[in-house]
Amino acid sequence: MSYYGNRFATHTDGMRQDMRFASWLLAAGVLLASIAASHAAVRITEDRGGRIGTYVDRFQDLRSSGEQVVIDGLCASACTIVLGAVPHDRICVTSRASLGFHAAWDFGANGRVVTNREATRMLYAMYPPPVRRWISRRGGLTRHMIFLDGAQLASMYRPCYINAEAGGR
Repeated sequence: MSYYGNRFATHTDGMRQDMRFASWLLAAGVLLASIAASHAAVRITEDRGGRIGTYVDRFQDLRSSGEQVVIDGLCASACTIVLGAVPHDRICVTSRASLGFHAAWDFGANGRVVTNREATRMLYAMYPPPVRRWISRRGGLTRHMIFLDGAQLASMYRPCYINAEAGGR
């Protein structure tokens, strides 16, 4: 009886060790997956913008994903919503980055472009304070595109270097 008891105890101890090892492997796998996800990047290269709602949805999803954003070219109009939707520390810019800002607009009577003041205020409010100050010093958001790039942009966002694995948007 004692032999069976010892054998059973040894078998149970071995199963416990196997389960602890399996748990450790699972935890290590989850940790490595989260580290890999935190280093994933989305690269913005030539995005001329579009409908505000589309970009709000896209960048809220990006915010939730934990991915980094590499701005490596033009990000204009509604694309600039990324500055307010994604945390500042997850955005970097290359020397090719250029942000284009203008007032929001709709089509009015006879297909004419009409500034949408409410949407323009919403856009402006989404931007981080340094970007808002920069826009204000240039007369605010108007029908005319203004560009933030070079040393001024580099003073507001950290520099980044292109990762060949980063996907373009």
